[in-house]
Amino acid sequence: MFSDKLINAIKSKNNPTVVGLDPRIESIPEFIKEIAFKKYGNNVKGISEAIYYFNRGIIDSIFDVVPAVKIQVAFYEVYGPDGFDIFFKTAKYAKEKGLMVIADVKRGDIADVAEMYSKAYLQNEYIDAITVNPYMGEDTITPYIHDVIEHEKGLFILVKTSNKGSYTIQNLETENGTVYENVANMVNKISNLVKGKLGYSSIGAVVGATHKEEAKILREKMPSVIFLVPGYGAQGATAEDVTNCFDENNLGAIVNSSRKVIFAYKSQYWKDVYSEYEYAQAARSEVLLMRGMINNALLKRKYIAC
Repeated sequence: MFSDKLINAIKSKNNPTVVGLDPRIESIPEFIKEIAFKKYGNNVKGISEAIYYFNRGIIDSIFDVVPAVKIQVAFYEVYGPDGFDIFFKTAKYAKEKGLMVIADVKRGDIADVAEMYSKAYLQNEYIDAITVNPYMGEDTITPYIHDVIEHEKGLFILVKTSNKGSYTIQNLETENGTVYENVANMVNKISNLVKGKLGYSSIGAVVGATHKEEAKILREKMPSVIFLVPGYGAQGATAEDVTNCFDENNLGAIVNSSRKVIFAYKSQYWKDVYSEYEYAQAARSEVLLMRGMINNALLKRKYIAC
């Protein structure tokens, strides 16, 4: 089951983090672009191949220290069929390296359309889980459940997102609490349909690290739900901010970092240590730093609780 595999992967690598592969061609090292453009041309095909070369370098550098990668489909769709091909090639390569793959696709539509999205992604052998948008209601989520069970896949439902403007809708008050609390209640209900041996559900929730007080509320409302936690790093959330997303066992959450990891070689912290040729080594160093900071923050929380 997806939830058991993910929790075991987190435990085995002592690392509750996921690396987001959100490549921006303008930030990819020049030497990679030169290689790809020389072979394929400075065009959509060349850009797509440069992204793939870049992704492979990142994956090769971090596969042994992280449990999963998250691939944001928008950064591939923008390049049409060539980009979409690279999206799936990246997923395939990550799986071959033993990583779990979360496809960040945020699909959301009426039930018969949702069924097609589910077939497209959850029936793909290289994808372990996807993100979905529940805005259209519970009946648009249920079509995914069959594939979650049948193919042992995972689903992360948007509950409280990390962007600053999320409050305009998600924090609206209703007679039954805020909108995000109502969504959390729905997620908690359906999460009981797919629980693993370790006590966690394969139906997860996206909960932003930038809203730590809301995360505390949501952790109580969804005790057996795994949180996919964006917002760390480039969006401003710290290791201390993410601790409310974890349960009392310091499990139940996986924290995503994208730009801060994959473009670490350009950051103030690492740019004097690594050249662009060492972009992958810089990414690995950033991952190890992130792991240490989060694990230390969780340990500190545990001591304070005692």
